Amino acid sequence: MAQKKPDPNYKVVAENRRARFDYAIQSDLECGLQLMGSEVKSLREGQANIAESYATVEDGELWLVNSYIAPYEQAKTWGHEDRRRRKLLVSRKELSDLWNATQRKGMTLVPLVLYFNHRGKAKLKIGIAQGKKLADKRETSAKRDWNRQKARLMKKHG
Repeated sequence: MAQKKPDPNYKVVAENRRARFDYAIQSDLECGLQLMGSEVKSLREGQANIAESYATVEDGELWLVNSYIAPYEQAKTWGHEDRRRRKLLVSRKELSDLWNATQRKGMTLVPLVLYFNHRGKAKLKIGIAQGKKLADKRETSAKRDWNRQKARLMKKHG
């Protein structure tokens, strides 16, 4: 069987690794970003951070707040603000579902991964999540440790 070549366009730029620890993610959704040219160039260099950012629905639009995209050196005059609010692009139905989840059910919209898809377009995967309590976090940590230990034992005796 021929091995599939890795897609040269697909590239993960930033990942929010704490999201799965701090939140119980119910579902996720891929959305586009409205970016400036210098932001895309900076993302291509892999200079972004979405760890302390969140998404919010305001005035019928979806926004990414507090995400960081490093200024692009070659675009001094026509550069961008590194922490500006960026508009996220979703369908009307998805937007209404997100509004219902946040306003009625008390969920949070957490950015999970910022990446370029196979067509070279910048995309953001956001999770519809509920905050975990301290006990839930401990349980997650204990489960991860047990799985690690189990794998070690299987490797040793297998």
